[in-house]
Amino acid sequence: MNEFLSQVPLLHVQNASVYRDGNRILNNICLSVGDGENVAIVGPNGSGKSTLIKLITKQLYPFAGKDEKPLVEVFGRERWDVFELRSKLGILSNDIQQDFTSDGSLEAIDSVISGFFASKGVAAHQKVTQEMIDAAQKALALAGAAHLANRKMAQLSTGEARRVMIARTLVSDPQAVILDEPTSGLDIASRRRFLHTIRHITHHHKTVILVTHHVEEIIPEINRVILMKAGQIFRDGTKDELLTSETLSELFDENIQLRQTGGYYSAEIEPADSELR
Repeated sequence: MNEFLSQVPLLHVQNASVYRDGNRILNNICLSVGDGENVAIVGPNGSGKSTLIKLITKQLYPFAGKDEKPLVEVFGRERWDVFELRSKLGILSNDIQQDFTSDGSLEAIDSVISGFFASKGVAAHQKVTQEMIDAAQKALALAGAAHLANRKMAQLSTGEARRVMIARTLVSDPQAVILDEPTSGLDIASRRRFLHTIRHITHHHKTVILVTHHVEEIIPEINRVILMKAGQIFRDGTKDELLTSETLSELFDENIQLRQTGGYYSAEIEPADSELR
């Protein structure tokens, strides 16, 4: 039995394939994530990582073939109202952030409160309680963004907006947080601060699923790594087992040298002999 599975997995995907424009993007994915796990999903661009996340969040649905019935369960349920699911499952991606920062009138505090409704901002018909406002202010403080509450999203730097969006992700006290390429566009200092925030989140007993192609983003609190390549699960195991130079070289089809310092990893591509001539 897989050591990572709990009796009721937070996430369970069985025999799931996804097609787009006649091309198979995900190929018969089978995957379970237990409640309380912190997992990194790692793979090169185009490996199917973001498609897998859209499958989990019900933005996409698996192909129903004749032979094997696909199954995608979240929190033990296959069927969800999409807005209800997204209010229970904290999701952060670069696409979501760009959607919020493109609105010139939207303030940070309203962006965070909108996490309760899985909406963009707060509509007139949505009832905002004092408890929601208090929770939004608390989430902003946790993300190191309390001072940004009354700023317009469109006026924030990428790093500032990212902190507001992590507050939105946390405001409804979700059981799990999915981070899809969360440091995209951040400079070195902003990325380090953001990763520190993610470490803090894991200490509040949240399940974190980190989707990335940068091993440098894998925080020490993550113990399991799922490697994806060409729309399939390439390897699935512990961080110590899979984060090796040999395995990553095979995953990325490059000669990669991996190093570990203080619980973090770094990777360098060794040039081929022909490149040195």
